[in-house]
Amino acid sequence: MSHPRMLVLAASLGLALTSMTHAAPATKPAAATAAAAAANPLFKASTLPLQYPAFDQIKDEHFAPAFKAAMAENLKEIAAIANNPQPATFDNTIVAMERSGEMLHRVQTIFGNLQGANTNDTLDEISRTMSPKLAAHSDAIFLNAKLFQRVQSLYAQRDKLGLDAESAHLLERYHTDFLRSGAQLSAAQKAKLKTLNAQIASLQTTFDQNVLKETNASSLVLDSRADLAGLSEAAIDAAAAEAKSRKLPGKFVLPLMNTTSQPALGELTNAAIRARLLKASMERGSHGGKYDNREVVRKLAKLRAEQAVLLGYADFASYSLEEETAKNPAAVNKLLSELAKPAADNARREAADLQAVAGGKIAASDWDFYTDKVRAQRFAFDEKQLKPYFELDSVLINGVFYAAGKLYGLSFKERKDLPVYNPDVRVFDVFDADGKQLAIFLADMYARSNKQGGAWMNEYVSQSKLNGTLPVVANHLNIPKPPAGEPTLLTVDEVKTAFHEFGHALHGMFSNVTYPRFSGTSVPRDFVEYPSQVNEMWMDWPEVLANYAKHYKTGEPMPKELLDKVRASKKFNQGFATTEYLAASLLDQRWHQIKPAQVPADVLGFEAAALKEAGVDLAEVPPRYRTTYFNHSFAGGYSAGYYAYLWSEKLDADTVEWFKENGGLQRKNGDWFRQTLLSRGGTADALQLFRDFRGRDAEITPLLERRGLNAK
Repeated sequence: MSHPRMLVLAASLGLALTSMTHAAPATKPAAATAAAAAANPLFKASTLPLQYPAFDQIKDEHFAPAFKAAMAENLKEIAAIANNPQPATFDNTIVAMERSGEMLHRVQTIFGNLQGANTNDTLDEISRTMSPKLAAHSDAIFLNAKLFQRVQSLYAQRDKLGLDAESAHLLERYHTDFLRSGAQLSAAQKAKLKTLNAQIASLQTTFDQNVLKETNASSLVLDSRADLAGLSEAAIDAAAAEAKSRKLPGKFVLPLMNTTSQPALGELTNAAIRARLLKASMERGSHGGKYDNREVVRKLAKLRAEQAVLLGYADFASYSLEEETAKNPAAVNKLLSELAKPAADNARREAADLQAVAGGKIAASDWDFYTDKVRAQRFAFDEKQLKPYFELDSVLINGVFYAAGKLYGLSFKERKDLPVYNPDVRVFDVFDADGKQLAIFLADMYARSNKQGGAWMNEYVSQSKLNGTLPVVANHLNIPKPPAGEPTLLTVDEVKTAFHEFGHALHGMFSNVTYPRFSGTSVPRDFVEYPSQVNEMWMDWPEVLANYAKHYKTGEPMPKELLDKVRASKKFNQGFATTEYLAASLLDQRWHQIKPAQVPADVLGFEAAALKEAGVDLAEVPPRYRTTYFNHSFAGGYSAGYYAYLWSEKLDADTVEWFKENGGLQRKNGDWFRQTLLSRGGTADALQLFRDFRGRDAEITPLLERRGLNAK
């Protein structure tokens, strides 16, 4: 459940992309240029409510000319700021930069969101072409000596400017951005950095596109219904429909999800089929062919390490973590190492329980299957009993939205008049407690072959008082779509994901900041998962659950005895869950804590050695993501930052205790959380925002208790 993965086309330095580097395009006749602009809906802000994108008018061919024009426009804006003959002021330099790049931001946001949610070969090619150009575009701002001089002069006299807290923080952030982007490097070093940034951006795009294509290509093709024994009839029909859509009549296709473990592993009764499915998943990107990512990983690791050293850091993790609440690799290593042994020990005990039921040694592909059996034995229920009570529409409307209404006073109204990029996307107006419109929310819930894996939130329009904009936010899940006429019944994990991603959406919708730089989820990566994880608590809150967990056929509520069993089993299988997550987090850190000369020749050998060294090399518990399909780590966004989910969970677990201590699902609690934290975006130090809300620093005991781990 990842944070919104905006396809950041030039995120090699993780900076806000409001910059450029190309020379202005050759001049065209004014009439021709005006005509092209008039025909391209990306050249101007949408006239739809809240600047909602005009998806029905936007075509693939609009993006390339829009990018070109937007960069040229941004070039002029930045040049005017840098070359302003007047002395630098906060307004003519910092605020001017915040106002600049409006068209580029619009084009890039819409393109990135569509390329993640509804891509095609044309968009993929544009992405490959634009990645290095946008990386260079970013360099042209942050390596502009005149511009940096103006920022530097303001920073030097910051205490005398009389700025309000948010403005003072904005000046500080811009100064830091310039320094971390290489503004103080020599001319030769800047030239080298530009080359590295362009190469990294291109490789990240290649990795990302390889993962999606390899995931589709590696889907398991089966010959008969008997091969799918254990799956529901609806799931088997869906596999047949998937095969038909791929021009494989008479066959059955199980598409792969982005994680190592696959949903069907818990239900398939044929051990050989389970083994084939997991093998297909685990070999992605590492078995030869045009989508093999091993060499891409080696190049990326080396280039990122070189980039970090050039900027004065020991390694890429040190560079990346400086901006997070963790601050440095030592803090992350400490957290992961402290939890690795108890998590692995728990997983080994769980494996022994599974083997007792299986009557012998089990493989990784058997874990989910026998986990359901042990759960049924120990708690007298299995996952299949729950799904009839988790129908998608009820989960969303009567669960996710209902909780937001009770806690924050929000109301939702679906609208059909706004265009969408796929017929399955739903659109809702969101109203605040006073009846005024707060945002527009898009729900894109179903998996597609041209949609990236996982789940995420993104923003099409961010809130900003400076720009006078309100949020347009979207949630994306990857729920398998059932055959026509069949209900969409969710797993417990999918219900949890729906609440989680809406926590991100709330963070974006509640934003109440002046500057776009700080809007919504513009906070450190190891903090951004915190509000979304908190929102998960409402999925089984009695009042909320009673409102949505009703049998899709009869309308009967989930029996209390079944609910009690679900709650009693919450710590069940936490050894596996924690170990697979820690294994991926440790890999992410290991790859990004190496020096340029330490990049291994054997990617999978390096992976195996790293897991063994960390004590999480359990054959039955593979990493949640292996290196060659680890999009979080190698496609940008969460590079050296995958630990963030666990880091944020410490804050989350402590916050859940606060809600329970203060009466739970009440407006006064929601309003306080919104006022002190959710509405503040990145306007202050993240941990200070937590202290403002909680009244103290977070304690780790609630996290250890939740995970079933013993504190040392």
